[in-house]
Amino acid sequence: MAQKRLMQELQLLQKEQWMQIDTDDNNILRWKVGLWVVNPDSVWHGAYLKAEMRFPTEYPYQPPTFRFITKGIYHPNVYTDGNLCISILHKPGEDEVSGEAANERWNVLHGVESVLRSVLLLLDDPEINSPANVDASVLYRDKRAEYDHMAKTTVEKSQKDIPLGLSMPTPADLAPAHQKPVEDDADFWNMTDEEEDFGGSDSDEDMEYYDDDDDEEDDKDRK
Repeated sequence: MAQKRLMQELQLLQKEQWMQIDTDDNNILRWKVGLWVVNPDSVWHGAYLKAEMRFPTEYPYQPPTFRFITKGIYHPNVYTDGNLCISILHKPGEDEVSGEAANERWNVLHGVESVLRSVLLLLDDPEINSPANVDASVLYRDKRAEYDHMAKTTVEKSQKDIPLGLSMPTPADLAPAHQKPVEDDADFWNMTDEEEDFGGSDSDEDMEYYDDDDDEEDDKDRK
């Protein structure tokens, strides 16, 4: 089940330009991921963040794990070893201890794309009330300029890990493909009554003509 689902997801995700995915040839349950931070308003804009994902054999009924390989990501929800603390990767169901509702946690409708999008959102909007890195949480809250400077330093370092020949996608690259609308046939919708006639003669004048001919033939028969 997990292998089939992952192959289906992989086929679709390989079309996305804001991520790069490499799989283990011997184990489809292990992925290497490269994430572009393309949001121009993000302090992490321009970063190429490397990570690994591991999937359980029960996937998609159980969540994968996610760990940053890029070193030095100083963020309230990233542990020093790169592991990420995020609700979407927590096991299904409500958790009375953390107070997380079931709709915040993993469910079978989620997939790799929803996880990666959630990771990018969390980078810009960290959960500082239950941090994985307390020092980063305090710095984010009290000394934002210093926190932003550290983030930008990480961005610069991460760009050294960009694969050869690869560059960050532009907004035009990420825009959905334009689909030409189907044009209506104006002549079809503006047909006149004469066009709808299809060559028939249903006018009263035509009917009278045929009636007169019939009467003349009847008179000849009587004579």
